[in-house]
Amino acid sequence: MTTVLERTAAAPISWGVCEVPGWGIQLPVERVLREMSEVGLRATELGSVGYLPTNPAELTRTLRSFGLDLTGGFNSLALADAARRDETLRQVHQSAQLLAEAGATDYVTCVVSDPQDWTRPELTDAHWSQIFSMLNEVGGTVAGYGLTQMLHPHVDSLIETAAEVQRVLDNSEVRWVLDTGHLLIGGYDPVEFAEKYAERVSLVHLKDLRLDIAAQLNAGSLTLMQAVQAGLFVPLGQGDASIATVVQAMEAQGYERWYVIEQDVAITTGEPPEGEGPIRDVQRSVAFIRSLETESGS
Repeated sequence: MTTVLERTAAAPISWGVCEVPGWGIQLPVERVLREMSEVGLRATELGSVGYLPTNPAELTRTLRSFGLDLTGGFNSLALADAARRDETLRQVHQSAQLLAEAGATDYVTCVVSDPQDWTRPELTDAHWSQIFSMLNEVGGTVAGYGLTQMLHPHVDSLIETAAEVQRVLDNSEVRWVLDTGHLLIGGYDPVEFAEKYAERVSLVHLKDLRLDIAAQLNAGSLTLMQAVQAGLFVPLGQGDASIATVVQAMEAQGYERWYVIEQDVAITTGEPPEGEGPIRDVQRSVAFIRSLETESGS
């Protein structure tokens, strides 16, 4: 069986790459991929659509030139809106084709009000029924491309709070992204999730965070972007998300799929010199994962 570190991938957002206007400086693709490889990671998620090449062959060549594979990609989908069903499924086909042809295995679904304008309207029972129906449709669609769909709970999405997460768990068989950060911000203990629902987890996003800043985010005094820029996410093992316990719980129950270091950061003070900037926190996170394996004797 492979070690946790051998199953740990990167994400461009850990280098500050985000499509949100005003988020921060976007580092060059070549630098980000080179630094991923330098810290010992051998795969990455797609990240913001358009940052990496959107032609599958070009994407594969670019990643392989740095010794990287593609794990999957994040897709924000308006699944509660019945009027957008056909439009949404066209989006799913397009994104699934790119991921599959580039060698990915994971199709990450995030349920949003509108991919271009995330809001949180109150959902009716009819909305929930539409979400559950669409999750089934999306899952079947991406399976036709050889991909596994997994649902990502996320701040400002329609599946954010502990109650919303539990409602989906109780009413849908969809598989999950265990995102330690977003679950904790939403009020769901990621350790509890790992212990109860490991068999439904197909991907683990490792995010450590500061609960004091998360409290400001939840109170509405900070937006997600402001919270990130204020240091919401910290290197693994330095925050309040019980990363070691989550990993131990997943491993104890036979989890064999990807972990992704996905710690949102923003570069707001100019492009850092070579060897400095986001790579430092990723190095600390990789060292933390390696220390877990040393402690367990892996």
